[in-house]
Amino acid sequence: MQQAGSPVNSAHSSHGAGLLASTAIQKHFFVSYLCQCFLKRLIFFILFVGVWHNFVLGVASLIVLFLLPAILFPFYYTGVGALVTEVTEDSPANGPRGLFVGDLVTNLQDCSVRGVEDWNSCLGEISRKTQIGYCINAATLQQLSFPARVYRRLDGTVECCSNSSLTDVCFSYSNNLDSHLYACLPARKAIEASQVCRTNMDCQKDFVPSLCVTPSLENQTRLIRVKHPPHIDMLFVGHPMHLQYTVSLSSFVPRHNFLSIDLPVVIETMCKYLISLSGALAVINAVPCFALDGQWILNSFLEATLASLIVEKQNRELVGFLILLAGSALLAANVALGLWMVTAR
Repeated sequence: MQQAGSPVNSAHSSHGAGLLASTAIQKHFFVSYLCQCFLKRLIFFILFVGVWHNFVLGVASLIVLFLLPAILFPFYYTGVGALVTEVTEDSPANGPRGLFVGDLVTNLQDCSVRGVEDWNSCLGEISRKTQIGYCINAATLQQLSFPARVYRRLDGTVECCSNSSLTDVCFSYSNNLDSHLYACLPARKAIEASQVCRTNMDCQKDFVPSLCVTPSLENQTRLIRVKHPPHIDMLFVGHPMHLQYTVSLSSFVPRHNFLSIDLPVVIETMCKYLISLSGALAVINAVPCFALDGQWILNSFLEATLASLIVEKQNRELVGFLILLAGSALLAANVALGLWMVTAR
């Protein structure tokens, strides 16, 4: 039997204490390492809060804009036409036989209009293509036309009506004998109930002799028939873009008279502004640039990723400085280019 306090017991006690101390030190370093990693990640995410806030706000606005027809379905319906919300005073569509607030546009020529997108695309198509013609009965053509002097404009197009006439339009057509004939016709009587055409073959129906007459207008000028039932068709003569820029429309038609026609437009506009501004702020804040969130995000990112590869802190700071310099120069060049494009118009 060994007595208490013998050298053997002392050795065992010292060895156990050493193991406990070593384990405690390892736990301390492990906990410290975890805390450092957690703090680095926490700082990184905190710095990204502004960017994420703008990003989430932009995505939420995009979702609302995309789902707006479904959200407003109990109050507004879509897909039936483009609702006129405003007509400027200097608009060529302004007048007793023009467009009024609350009118529902359903057709531009033979192009069906189910919403604002169709309105814009139809006007663009009309502007790109040549002037479309209208079918008119041969007997009606002879009855409506009256003798007029034919002359060429400065741009080479032909005019056969008096310059002072506000209701008559010069039309060109062809028959079996002559391919270049012109007639001055009252526009509304000639095309109001006519189908559109490109050639005489498009008008050969019901065995009634008909001709395809095409308005002879200046270059880029178009005669457009706008249908907005139950009102009489509006006849527009001018550049299609003038009609697009001076008439505001909405794709949302109120189900009840007490509902505002401007509310969907306000919501759409607000969502578009939020998407643009929030998206731009998210991108700008994330750019590695001096004095922006991107500077601190970059520093935290380099400390978290390059600490083991680049041991010297000064070298890591140098890498960060060069990246910040390049990002700042790129952002400044982008802003300068944007200002130049705006002022150069």
